[in-house]
Amino acid sequence: RVQSIKMTLYRAGGDSPIVRTLIKAAEAGKQVAVLVELKARFDEATNVHWARQLERAGVHVVYGMVGLKTHSKVVLVVRDDGDQLRRYVHIGTGNYNTRTARLYEDLGFITCDNEVGADATELFNHLTGYSRRVDYQRLLVAPRDLRPALYGLIENEASYGAAGRITLKCNAIADAGMTEALYAAAQAGVRVDGIVRGVCTLRAGVPGLSDTIHIRSVLGRYLEHSRIYRFEHGGADGGPLYLIGSADLMPRNLDRRVEVLVPLNHPKHI
Repeated sequence: RVQSIKMTLYRAGGDSPIVRTLIKAAEAGKQVAVLVELKARFDEATNVHWARQLERAGVHVVYGMVGLKTHSKVVLVVRDDGDQLRRYVHIGTGNYNTRTARLYEDLGFITCDNEVGADATELFNHLTGYSRRVDYQRLLVAPRDLRPALYGLIENEASYGAAGRITLKCNAIADAGMTEALYAAAQAGVRVDGIVRGVCTLRAGVPGLSDTIHIRSVLGRYLEHSRIYRFEHGGADGGPLYLIGSADLMPRNLDRRVEVLVPLNHPKHI
């Protein structure tokens, strides 16, 4: 009943059951398209090997967009459910890699929401060269839309003064524009909580600059890898907005990579 499978592969890993399953799907007559990122640091040779294997099996392999790394973690499956063709989308914070999946703490969101499905279709059409049109309803996609969207969300919290609240969980905060925006929000009274595993150029607790900014680094049993962004008044109804996805607050993620953040709306997910 599955008609097509489209997927981004940033780090496939050395022994990849996902790639083997994609090959089986293509051999079974499914339409399979995979974007393989050849410039994934330390995994270049492995990714070239899997790209060749996929091509031999009849998979439509593309290698990303000129000048941009494709770092997003997205799968789109179209299936005939009898009543209609339905799009199933998975968007994650971690790579589709068997080895790191056992070592990294990550989150994934799977949905058949029509708007998310339409956005994922737009994304893959753009990445595979079928379309230049990119008008997303729900997804925040770098490099075009993510930076201005995050600036807007930060400035919106600043408009609420001391009632504003921003929580950021990511691997790194190292973008000058984002740190300046967060300092400005803090000076407006917004409470900013950063849970940052690695590099953080946002200085907490500087009198007159970042009194309301608090930063914590989390080192635990697993490597903390998920990216979660929460804005107290960022939702369409004026309530909280929760986003997960592949992007850290670094220049390379915001300006030089294809990244995806997706909003979570279901109370259980929130």
